This record gives sequence, C-alpha cells and structure tokens, in this order.
Amino acid sequence: MLPSPPTMESDQMPAPSSDVAFTPSVKAVQEKRGSRAHFVKMEARGGWRTAITPDLAAFLAEARSFYFATASADGQPYVQHRGGPPGFLRVLDEHTLGFADYKGNRQYITTGNLSENGKAFIFVMDYSRRRRVKLWGQARVVAGDDGLLARLWPEDYQARAEQVVLFAVAAWDTNCAQHIPQMFHAEDVGHTLQQFQARIRELEAQVAALKGGEKSSSEAAAGSAG
Repeated sequence: MLPSPPTMESDQMPAPSSDVAFTPSVKAVQEKRGSRAHFVKMEARGGWRTAITPDLAAFLAEARSFYFATASADGQPYVQHRGGPPGFLRVLDEHTLGFADYKGNRQYITTGNLSENGKAFIFVMDYSRRRRVKLWGQARVVAGDDGLLARLWPEDYQARAEQVVLFAVAAWDTNCAQHIPQMFHAEDVGHTLQQFQARIRELEAQVAALKGGEKSSSEAAAGSAG
C-alpha cells in the first residue's frame, strides 16, 4: 500500500517569529508602502531571533532601565518605566528574563493587565551608545516566591519589592541609531569628571614641582654669581 500523501498542515512551514508584530494588517501596510519584499526575505529565514544570545545578555546586563508594555483584555495599552542598578533585568535562561517588581504608586495597572492578558513587550534603550532592543513575549507575575525574589534582587539595592515578573521571550530585534539622542547617565558623567579633576591636580602638582626646581636652580646660579 502506498503511503498516504502528507496533509496540508504538515506541508505548512511554521510561522516566522516576526509574525508576533507583523500581523496581516501590518503586512498590508508594508506592501502598500514598498517595504514588504525586504521583510519577506527575513521571514524566509524564520524571522527575528528567539533565543537570548550572549551579546543580548551583555547588553541587558548593562541596562539601568527599560519600558514595559502590557494591555488589558480589551486591548487598552499601558507602558511603565522600570529602573534599577545595572543587571537588575536578569537573564534566567536563553528564553526567559526576570526582574524584581518594586513597590510603586500602587495603581497595579501592569499587574492587572497581566492577570487577563499575558502578552507583553520590553523596550530597552542605551542612550549613551545610541542602541535599542525590542523584545516581544509573554509575562506573568509571581508572588510569594522568596527564593526567586532573592535570586533576582539587585545586591545592596534599597527598595521594597512586592513580586517578581517573568518574561518569556518570543522574539527580539534591534533598531538602527537613527533619531536616538545621545545622552549620558549623571553618575557616569560625574565619575568621568572626577577622573579629569584628579588628573588635573596631578598635572598641577607636577608643574609646581618643576617651577620649584627652576626657582632653586635660579637662586643657586645667582648665589654663585655673587
């Protein structure tokens, strides 16, 4: 007996990861405005990256803040800012991020949204190097897990945490530097200024020593002449 022909479902290729953002309506706009062909080539390779690479992990380890987007069940979007010391957004494995959720204004919009709609988005900006990373995925709140909270808690950080947020990465992509203003953290600028000031003091001391040596030499020469 000949084997049965494959079903249409088995013939279909899995949807590219970029479909998390490139919905049919988005693709229609791309087609209308002439960019669709470019993204078709990217989709043929599977779309955006889905695993957290060493380069991405290193980028996230330096992040002091990010923007976290969620939406209610009926699609009302909300974006909140999350900040902390470098590394507070932790890579738990090649597909999972986590962070301690500090106590804020107690509106709980993000927590409420995630209770009914797990779709979420993380946007990380590095203004000093003019880089940005976009991550799509599913997020969930974990409360009452002291061990996980301790694992995600930034060392010596003074804040109060209420819960943990875990983020399963579905896809991620980077953007070009176009239109990103270059800005620097005040503490980084302050550290650099301190280094310059220390160097200036060192050079001033060297100049003073050289002038003192020249003065001594001049006085000695004047004494010999007298």
